[in-house]
Amino acid sequence: MKSAIWNERNIHLDNITRERYQEIHEAGIKGTLTCSTCGEKVQLYLGIWKEPQFFHINEDISHENIERKTQKEAAITLAEEYVERDGFRYPKSRAISPSSQDTKKLDWKEPKVLSHLPIFTKEVSKTSPVLSSFFDRLQQRHIYLDSFQQEAASSIDGPLLVLAGAGSGKTRVLTTRVAYMVQEHAIDPRSIMLITFTAKAANEMKNRLRLFEDQHSRKISSLVTGTFHSIFYKILSHDHPTRWNGDNLLKWDWQKEQFLKQAGRKLGLDEKDFPFDQAIQQIGFWKNNMLLPKKVKANNKLEEQILSLYQDYEDWKKEKQVFDFDDMLMGCYELLANNPDLLAKYQARFKYFLIDEFQDINKVQYETIKLLALDGNICAVGDDDQSIYAFRGSSPDFILNYHIDFPHTKIVTLSNNYRSSHGIVAASNLVIAKNKGRKQKRMLAGYDNKSYPVLFYPYDEEEEATMIVWDMKQQIKKGAAPKNFAILYRTHSAARAIFERLSQSGLPFSLDQDYESFYNRRIVKGILGFLRLSNDPNDVQALSNILPALFLKQSSLQDAKALSILEDCSLVRALSSLSNLQPFQLKKIKKIIPMFSVLKTVTPSVALEMIEKDMGFDDYIKKRGNEGNSLEKGSDDIRDLKVVAKKFNSTVSFLEHVDDMIAKTDEMKKLSKKHSNAIQLSTIHRSKGLEYKQVFLLSAVDGSLPHDFSLESFRNGDQHALEEERRLLYVAMTRAQEALYISVPENRRGKKAYITRFIRDIL
Repeated sequence: MKSAIWNERNIHLDNITRERYQEIHEAGIKGTLTCSTCGEKVQLYLGIWKEPQFFHINEDISHENIERKTQKEAAITLAEEYVERDGFRYPKSRAISPSSQDTKKLDWKEPKVLSHLPIFTKEVSKTSPVLSSFFDRLQQRHIYLDSFQQEAASSIDGPLLVLAGAGSGKTRVLTTRVAYMVQEHAIDPRSIMLITFTAKAANEMKNRLRLFEDQHSRKISSLVTGTFHSIFYKILSHDHPTRWNGDNLLKWDWQKEQFLKQAGRKLGLDEKDFPFDQAIQQIGFWKNNMLLPKKVKANNKLEEQILSLYQDYEDWKKEKQVFDFDDMLMGCYELLANNPDLLAKYQARFKYFLIDEFQDINKVQYETIKLLALDGNICAVGDDDQSIYAFRGSSPDFILNYHIDFPHTKIVTLSNNYRSSHGIVAASNLVIAKNKGRKQKRMLAGYDNKSYPVLFYPYDEEEEATMIVWDMKQQIKKGAAPKNFAILYRTHSAARAIFERLSQSGLPFSLDQDYESFYNRRIVKGILGFLRLSNDPNDVQALSNILPALFLKQSSLQDAKALSILEDCSLVRALSSLSNLQPFQLKKIKKIIPMFSVLKTVTPSVALEMIEKDMGFDDYIKKRGNEGNSLEKGSDDIRDLKVVAKKFNSTVSFLEHVDDMIAKTDEMKKLSKKHSNAIQLSTIHRSKGLEYKQVFLLSAVDGSLPHDFSLESFRNGDQHALEEERRLLYVAMTRAQEALYISVPENRRGKKAYITRFIRDIL
């Protein structure tokens, strides 16, 4: 059904721009759409599998009976258009002359099923009779390992590199290897160090190790298990308990930021304007790469400022005798490197090292392990294809060059993916194979559910969110559990629309704890401050938020408050009476003051244009550069805000929506821990190591994934950042077990978007 009545007017979808479909969809939810035939209420279907069309609310999507096409049905349809040759599917030849249907321009694009993949073949695992007695006993306890896993678990002496691809069972290999060492080779578990990257992973290892213990034996539990930080901290606190007292630990970033802001005042850095979060990250990066302040070479003015803060921060910690998590790593290295007798003691104690997630290791961790592992008995388990933490100092080079530091390294590749279906594994292989800096390997799936990754094409991020929520709702109605779904994205800012749609849907969902509302971002708060002051010219917080955009220091806030009392005027009016203003500042302020009253009389879209162009916010963005973290540009935030603004007719309703979303973000973060059956929203970085039956990946377009910053690096001749972005996509794809949906919006942040080159390369 293509027509309906809206605002007492007959509308037809073919005569309406796609840009307005979301508005009509929301009108249907509010109950303001009716059927042009029977007068009953209707809604607009905006989903993945069928063209947009109206349906009756009181029926299960009637008239044209929209049904969700399954991937299997879609694959069967597509299979008729392909021919198999040499283990691949190729498209059949088609007539060159287009039909009238082909020449018609369609606003809606049918989803594309990635079925042009290698044909599934079941890999037959090799037998390993030499090791059968130990592993036979394990099978009796329902612990099974394939031949590659057995080889990795039973290779004990000397350096070992286990290339453990996504879903290959690396945790099982590590825990089995410990049991094999203790039970078969009688190695003292106290001489074994098992290192993980998260406390959660360490606890999982401990729980799994209990499966190997006999009823009357608790030998295995005496090995040292923990994260780099926890193990290195134990070494430090044992040697110097007063210096490394836990009460002196700076646990939170806000504690660091508090000092850095104080130090920044000496440099004249504005608290509201300077990216202190980026400074904290940059200092951590330098420290993890063993670069103390005197060894750092700043590449630009921002790095020069951060370097100055870094030196002050180190001096302050030394004076106050406090330390942070990075100090645990650097401190342990320095302790061992500067005390040969103490180092020899630990070298005599620990003979075997097992390191999980080796691709995430950084320089200081690596160098410390090299000091400790005198005999070179290091079992490094990781996947260079999943190295995605360059901003923390990790690099795939630690895996790629492992054999250089340890010349007699044995390499075992775990190539069976037990997590994902064949379609997902095969597509992921094609994506990651394009990277040049990697160990060559190809993962094999253990099963084929005839489900292939699906590309779907929303108009923009608003419609993208609607399509995903619609699809999940339909599946949940049919019995799917919300916890089966994950929605992944490159950065938190990309989750704005999906968060809003889920908040309105009633579906349970869970957030990363570090998720921050889009509307609380610095640049967004700044531009919204103008709108808030147009409605309330005495809004103190709003005035504080716009001062950086007026190139005024925060001290001006107190002056404006005093002047508003003395002159009995609003805070906005008081701005023109501030003293010590430069002539250009005074001229600008007097120009924009009358505009505040105009903002509330126009639509939010027009108001944002006025703030940006007429009130000088655009000049501020250009002079300021990146907002907060270098990954996020202020101009991008403004474009995203404009996308939201189009949905509202007044600044009052727009600001009410903003405040509602901020409140709901805080509420959802509190509830997230309590939700055991909820849709998971997560950045790709946060999702590593996790798995979900169905994964939706947002905004697979150039500029998002790969991110703009990596494209800029690539244009400047550096491909490392671009290769890390491809690894990010690989990680996202391999989180999916049964189904993977990749969104390719036609527009993003108000601009034309193009499918990510990582997917385009394999089509």
